[in-house]
Parts: sequence; C-alpha cells; structure tokens
Amino acid sequence: MSSGMRMGGGMPGGGMGSWRRQDVSVLERKLTKGTLRRILRFARPFRLHISVFLVLVVLSAFLVIASPLLFKKIVDDGITKGNAGLVTALALVVALLALVEAGLGLMQRWFSARIGEGLIYDLRTKVFAHVQQMPVAFFTRTQTGALVSRLNTDVIGAQQAFTSTLSGVVSNVISLILVVGAMLALSWQLTVVAILLLPVFLLPARYLGRRLAAMTREQMQLNAEMSTAMTERFSVGGALLVTLFGQPEIENREFGERSGRVRDLGIRIAMLGRVFFTALTLVAALATALVYGVGGNLAVRQTLTVGTLLALVALLGRLYGPLTALSNVRVDVMTALVSFERVFEVLDLEPMIKDAPDARALPKDASTVTFDHVAFAYPTAEQVSLASLESVAVLDKRVSSQVLEDISFTVEAGQMVALVGPSGAGKTTITNLVARLYDVTGGSVQVGGHDVREVTLRSLHEAIGYVTQDAHMFHDTIRANLAYAKPDATDEEMVEALRSAQVWDLVSSLPDGLETVVGDRGHRLSGGERQRLAIARLLLKAPHIVVLDEATAHLDSESEVAVQRALDTALEGRTSLVIAHRLSTVRNADQILVVDHGNIVERGTHEELLALDGEYALLYRTQFAESGSAAGV
Repeated sequence: MSSGMRMGGGMPGGGMGSWRRQDVSVLERKLTKGTLRRILRFARPFRLHISVFLVLVVLSAFLVIASPLLFKKIVDDGITKGNAGLVTALALVVALLALVEAGLGLMQRWFSARIGEGLIYDLRTKVFAHVQQMPVAFFTRTQTGALVSRLNTDVIGAQQAFTSTLSGVVSNVISLILVVGAMLALSWQLTVVAILLLPVFLLPARYLGRRLAAMTREQMQLNAEMSTAMTERFSVGGALLVTLFGQPEIENREFGERSGRVRDLGIRIAMLGRVFFTALTLVAALATALVYGVGGNLAVRQTLTVGTLLALVALLGRLYGPLTALSNVRVDVMTALVSFERVFEVLDLEPMIKDAPDARALPKDASTVTFDHVAFAYPTAEQVSLASLESVAVLDKRVSSQVLEDISFTVEAGQMVALVGPSGAGKTTITNLVARLYDVTGGSVQVGGHDVREVTLRSLHEAIGYVTQDAHMFHDTIRANLAYAKPDATDEEMVEALRSAQVWDLVSSLPDGLETVVGDRGHRLSGGERQRLAIARLLLKAPHIVVLDEATAHLDSESEVAVQRALDTALEGRTSLVIAHRLSTVRNADQILVVDHGNIVERGTHEELLALDGEYALLYRTQFAESGSAAGV
C-alpha cells in the first residue's frame, strides 16, 4: 500500500471531508465568558463514558506506531537473519494487533455514539421544553426555520465537541508525538528530510481549505434560500397564493437561477477538492520518494537497515494526516463551542410569562372573569426575542404605544360578555390577557377572584378554552386533533363532542372516520368544518370559561348557521367572552362592550346600546344597511 493511500486512511479527524465543514469565520466570534464551564457541567453525566472513550482513543493512537515497528523487526531480525520462527511469531502479533485495533474501533464507536446521542437528546429536550414555555410574543417575532436550526444543526454541532472534535484532537496529538518520536529514534536524519517537505504540503492545503470553506458556505446559504422558498410555496397557503397571484415563469426562473449557482459551485467544490486530494497524494509520494532515495543510499552503505527504512516509510504515511487535522484544530474547536453557545443563547432567554415562585393552582370552580383598571402595552423585542432568531443585526428597541387603557368589567359565572368595535381597537388583546398570553402593564386580570399572575399557568389554561377565527389543526388524524384537548378521551366521548359540535355526520361519512387525516393546518376540511371540529375539541376539554375570537368570521351563511348551533351548545352554562364582527351573534349577550382605541367607550345590553344611539347603534345600522334586512344582522 502506498504512503498516499495510507494517509487517506490514517487521518483521525482529518482528511478532505473535514475541509468541507470548515467555516473560518467562527474564529472572529467572541465567546461569552463561562461558556466552557457550562459545557463541562453539561457533559458531567457522561464523564465516565468520556473517560473510557479517551482511554480507547489513546490506545488506538499507540497502535499507530506498533505495526511499522513490528515490520522493522520482521525484516531485520527475521527475514534478513533467516529466522522463520520469528517471522511467523511477529506476523501473528501483527494480525493480533489488527484484531485489537478493530475491537478498539468498535468500542470507540459505541462510546462515541452513546455520548453523542445522549448529548443530542439532552440538548434537544431541554431546548424544546424551554421553547414550549415561551410566550406568544416570542413566536410572533422568531423565524421558525432559525429556531428549528438550533434544535438540529447547532445541537449536532455541539455534540461533535465530545465525539469527533475531542477524539480527533487527542488522537492526532498523541499520534503525532509518537510518530515523530519513533521516526527520530529510528533515524533523525531521514526524519528531518521528511519534515522539510511539510511547508510544501501545509501552506497550499490551508489555502485550498479556506477556498473550499468559503464556497461551501455560499452553497449552504443558497440551499437554505431554496429550502425557504420551497417551504413557503409548498404549504397550502403558499400554493394558493402562487396559483392565484403568482407568476410561474418568474418563480421557475428565480428557482432555476439559484439551482444553477448551486450546480456551478458544486462543480467547483468537487474540482477544488480533487486538486487538494491530488496535492496531498503528490506531496506524500514525493516525501516517500525522498525517504526511499536518501534512506536507500544509507541502506546500501549499511548505515541503515532495510527494516528501519520500511518502518520509516510506513510511519511517514501516518505523519501528514494528524498534521493536516491539527492545522485546523482551532476552527474545529471554535465551531463546536459556538454551536454550544448558540444553544445556550436560547436556553438563557427567560420566558417572560412564567409561574410565580409561590403560584398556586386555580380552584376548579373558578369561572368569573374580572378586568380591574387594566392597562397594556406590548413587550419590546429585547424582552421576548433574540436577534439571531429574527435574522437581524440588532433587535428593535422601540417601546410600543399603549394598547389598552383603564379597562374594567366583570363577566359573572355563566354570563356572556361580547366585545365589539373596529379592527385594531384592542378586542383580541383583551381576550389574550385572560389566559395570560401576555401580562398586563397596569391593573389586574382575575379569574374566580384570583390574579392570573398568582396562579399556575397549567391550571389557568385548563380552565379556559379558545376558538379563534382560524382554528389550527395539526397535520394528523381527527382523533389526534381531538385528543390534544383530552389525551385519555374515549371514542364515545369524542363522538358525543362531535355530535354536539354538529360535525359527527360529516366525520362518520368519511371512509376513515376518526382516522381521517385533516391535512396541513386542517386545509382538507372547509372553514366551517374546521371550526366545528375546533368546537368539538373545546367541548372535549370542557372548560369553565370560553373565549371566542371571531369564530364565525369569513364563513358562508350555511356554515355560519351550523357553527352558531355548535357554539350555542359550547357556551351553554359556561362563562364566555365573545368577539364578534357580526352583531347578530351577540344580540343576546348579557353585556356588550364597545371597544375603541384601547378604551371601553360604551357598555350595556343590545337594547340599551341601541337606545343610547352611540357607537354601537352606528355599527348596528351600518350592518343593517349592508345586509338589507333585520334578519341579516
């Protein structure tokens, strides 16, 4: 086997593949103080596995020089002296070492996988659980793709710190020391000759490596852009937008241009990689030729044995690999550290909405809702988000203006209070405060007489059910979407909820019934069917308090009638806070609140507000005029 080929297989953590993962820009990153200590604390549960893993790596490194030294003994003390027994014995030792090396490799792989997969599991579950605690404001600002990248790319990059990076550094350092030491012991002259060629190899290698890294980064960026474009356009909403408003020729041209750039970069990367590998092989061949030439002459003069020469050539083949890998070790280490830091960045973002230290569970029978002089302004970006997750250099520091001012009202148990008013008046914001999706900036919101900031979020959310105008469905079965409200629900309970929501006839007529997949965001269902399924989910949850946010908006008349019947069932006996654009849906409310510019400008029953002849009466008359009949409102 040539030394060039030996180099390709003898590069722990090195080789051409490692160049393509390089990103030298990480060297410009300043790590947060204490990052390394946090990483070590995070690895503490795996310290025994890591210790055994490193011992195996060290043993494997020692085996790097064992075979060449045995070859020397076989030639000099066996073949040259005609000692067949020694040749046989040493050949068996070489075979045994090969088995030991294979066994060590398998054990290393097991420990590496155990450590790596364990770290991935711990990091992912911690990040996922932490993100689940984030307020709605966090998700309204964050790019979903950037957040998912933290759970995938950065988590995998972080675990490599304890597998490929750690093992590569330890193995390469020990291998390099042992190989150079062995070569110097065998012949310091030939070792010096071999080392003189290192600059010829390392300098071009570093240059090619930077070029490969830059092109690979550009290729990854283009692939990310294509992935984003496909994700946006292949969703149901995106596909509809492209179909109705898009220009297929423009879409195809732009996608084709990006694909063409990726293709061209791929060709350049492949060729540059081949040049790098060719240069690697060529320098190794030149070094081998030089050692054979000088060493051969020394052997002819009998100042060097043939076995020593063969051992030096074999060791030379194991010299350049570790040197290549170690020449870029700073990039490898920093890449792993930066990945850890990006994961820690998410974990360090404190949830703005969380349980108070002394939070207690909300009583099961709590069903009144009280707003006591509530004021509210949306939080700043710095309070809820990260610049890196918004793909901006600096977060927006502007303070939002006041959205609600001095809002006070009470919804008694079993009552229905309706919120009406123009878009942007603050109606949805009021309903969001009930379930503590945001915290008030003044006053208090109380459920059952308890400030929502003083009860546990879990118990509060169990007491409240929401149906919005765009009820979200997971891309799963009807059963799974219903079970999200009550995981232990029986089929009988699901059927009863579907009956009450006026949608069982539809579900029972489907070929797969409850096992029917509703599609992305429920788009295989009509708007009215999706709303009734959401109401069934609400009924299955059976909350004491119901919030409806434009639940019948954007529905045709037939769907609205069916949904309204389902809502009548859902609201029966429950405390309800209802936002409605169509005033016909709230005429029977116990109290109607007219909201405008963050203030309650009118309040009363339908008849009282009409008699007042104010904002509500104007809204009512406007809808009456548009519909043309009293029945239309």
